[in-house]
Amino acid sequence: MRRWWSDARHFQIVALASLLLINLFWIDFGARPLYSALAILSTVATQLVCSRLVGLPYVDLRSPLITGLSLSLLLRADQMWLPAAAGVIAIASKFIFRVDGKHIWNPAGFAIVVLLFTVHGVWISPGQWGTSLWLASLLVFLAVLVLQAAQRSDMALFFLGCHGALLLARAFWLGDPLAIPLHQMQSGSLLIFAFFMISDPRTSPDSRLGRFLFALSVALLAHYLTFFMQMRPALYVALIALSPVTLLIDRLIPAQKFQWTPSPQGASQ
Repeated sequence: MRRWWSDARHFQIVALASLLLINLFWIDFGARPLYSALAILSTVATQLVCSRLVGLPYVDLRSPLITGLSLSLLLRADQMWLPAAAGVIAIASKFIFRVDGKHIWNPAGFAIVVLLFTVHGVWISPGQWGTSLWLASLLVFLAVLVLQAAQRSDMALFFLGCHGALLLARAFWLGDPLAIPLHQMQSGSLLIFAFFMISDPRTSPDSRLGRFLFALSVALLAHYLTFFMQMRPALYVALIALSPVTLLIDRLIPAQKFQWTPSPQGASQ
């Protein structure tokens, strides 16, 4: 039981699954039951297949569950095969694109960007959950960061701080009321991006300074893409575009590599 509590992925799965259940049975913010099931099943199935192909003696399904749940909450599509394809792309990417034991891109973010730029009928959830659910989710996600042993809680806070500061600076420059940047921050998609994508310990820089620099860089590029290029999925594009930079950051500012709570050999995928 102590081991269960020491692994942040368990809390992440519970938090994301709770949000999906809220969507399905209480507040509808766009996730469809069948499409969500396809996204989750495809991530789990791809993890099983890839683990066998590379000869892992132990198949850890926690990572694909987090990826599948994230895709269920974020990705919207008008054809059933698209969420299934997203799951396959996401999990396959972490087995294929690896350097020094780390996969380069967050799996869900990578799949989202690939589909957005290659097929039609795919879009990102606007993430308007309502103020009450957004605030409750924020508190739960912050609690997960406090309880987790991942030592990457600073990444989400760095990004939200940089992103919020840029929105406030823009509002001040344009003379907009504070209600505008506050509304822009109150997005469920933004919370999932901050707490489950950019803060992914397997794809973020090892050092704290590196994580701050990376969070600031993603926030700056996303701000530019959003307000100067009018790109709606700017957060995801910025994250995927800059993720290879983490390899350089880790070389320039070396620090201890992240490892999840010790588990059976081969579970690190």
